[in-house]
Amino acid sequence: QVQLVESGGGLVQPGGSLRLSCAASGSIRPYTMGWYRQAPGKQREMVARITNGGRTDYADSVKGRFAISRDDAKNTVYLQTNSLKPEDTAVYYCNAQHTLLSITRWGQGTQVTVSS
Repeated sequence: QVQLVESGGGLVQPGGSLRLSCAASGSIRPYTMGWYRQAPGKQREMVARITNGGRTDYADSVKGRFAISRDDAKNTVYLQTNSLKPEDTAVYYCNAQHTLLSITRWGQGTQVTVSS
């Protein structure tokens, strides 16, 4: 069972970009990997997901601005965030869902703040 560690968050101006990384302690090949976010006072929401076959899914609010990718050889998932908006401010969490077993793992989160 993998453990997940996110990195790459920070403070960025509107219109800026950040690349978030999620490093797993073991193989991510059996997992659908995803990024979720939670803003203060709001529920956690799915941002982007990528299956182990490479199929991707995005929230409508980030389509065309964010891109998820995975490097199974490095056990790492990335979220490239572009054209950031203040409403993208949230804690971003990495998620792993096993494709066959009822196993779900979460990282500890990384803060993204979009502000001028």
